[in-house]
Amino acid sequence: MTTTAPANATPTAAPRRAIKPGRVVMYALLILAALFFLVPVYLLFATALKSPDAINLATTWHWPAALNWASFSEAWNKIGGNVLNSLFLAVTATILSALLGSLNGYALSKWKFRGANTLFALMLFGMFIPYQAVLIPLFQFIKSLGLYGSIWGLILAHVVYGIPITTLIFRNFYADVPDALIEAATIDGAGFWQIYGRVIFPISIPGFVVVIIWQFTQVWNEFLFAATLTNTTSQPVTYALSQLAGGQAVSWNLPMAGAILAALPTLLVYILLGRYFVRGLLAGSVKG
Repeated sequence: MTTTAPANATPTAAPRRAIKPGRVVMYALLILAALFFLVPVYLLFATALKSPDAINLATTWHWPAALNWASFSEAWNKIGGNVLNSLFLAVTATILSALLGSLNGYALSKWKFRGANTLFALMLFGMFIPYQAVLIPLFQFIKSLGLYGSIWGLILAHVVYGIPITTLIFRNFYADVPDALIEAATIDGAGFWQIYGRVIFPISIPGFVVVIIWQFTQVWNEFLFAATLTNTTSQPVTYALSQLAGGQAVSWNLPMAGAILAALPTLLVYILLGRYFVRGLLAGSVKG
């Protein structure tokens, strides 16, 4: 025997949950933390949108009454060429170091040979050498190759410095790939390069996303090599920004607008690839 509810019965509203004081405190702390990190962003935009005569200590925190969008066009005229240099530098160095790191990680994780672990440890040692410690030998090496002053010398430095971290990420990523997959491909007659090109590379997208985000950000924001290994025609945007803010009479709207323009490419990379970053990082980078 079944019973049916009356047609005119109204659904009862779910009881409203009481907000616990601990949750209120947690949200308040989170909002304060967010505001703390957003304060520099506010000052960046507020100063960039002011006219030079409206920038002084008394009006530092004031939002401009009239927006001066010309700051961005003036800043672009001064650093536009350097932004293009940085784009070429970051894209080329990221692609090369990612491919080399992928090959190294594949060889060290799936084609073990005597001394592989020692070689891997020595490669990782490169991550802990500060830039300042190798600056003079690196300068002499780049100069001996005839690459001093060109963008290719800076690309070479970033590729070499990026190999340890990219190798670490890909080696741990490939540790998740079953060895049976490699053995099956080997039985089918595939060699080192065939297995890499047809089996390993197609499943490496999450690892490449992690490496691309990491390397692109590192190369884009680097300053010391940029100031040492380049000349006026090949300087990236980080060095140009320092020149924009130099001198005794600085129009602060220009370096602020330039900083916003310089941050856009890395912000775009994070927006496009950010959702894959944690997934790729957890896919293998936490394994030893």
